[in-house]
Amino acid sequence: MVAFLRRSLLRPLLALGLCFCLGLSGCSQAPGGLSGNYVDDTVSVAQTLLTTIALPQDDPARQEAEVQARQLINGYTALYRPRQDIHGLASFTTMQTAVNALAAHYAGYANRPLPDPLRSRLEKELKKAEATAVRGA
Repeated sequence: MVAFLRRSLLRPLLALGLCFCLGLSGCSQAPGGLSGNYVDDTVSVAQTLLTTIALPQDDPARQEAEVQARQLINGYTALYRPRQDIHGLASFTTMQTAVNALAAHYAGYANRPLPDPLRSRLEKELKKAEATAVRGA
């Protein structure tokens, strides 16, 4: 009788508890080490990306910085793209344009340096997104 109760009740309860714990742990933190505050995250991501694209091609830290930048771009996009309250902001649109262009370059031309026209466009867009986010638009 005890073995029957153990099999019929304990296993489903254990499975339910495990699913509950995994579900809560997945919701506990913003992706990519982001804070969840849109303005702070936009400024932080913009500054990190500006620093990354400013690194010279022969810098030994460049490859690791690009890997970190890709992770940051993915985390930022995953956190803020679904949010309707942020989706219409000018700063978000400008930031999305910049991170999409940089992510496309990293995906398609990972071993090539950033072209100068793209670098200057990204610098302009990232600075504009940062200033617009701080201003509240």
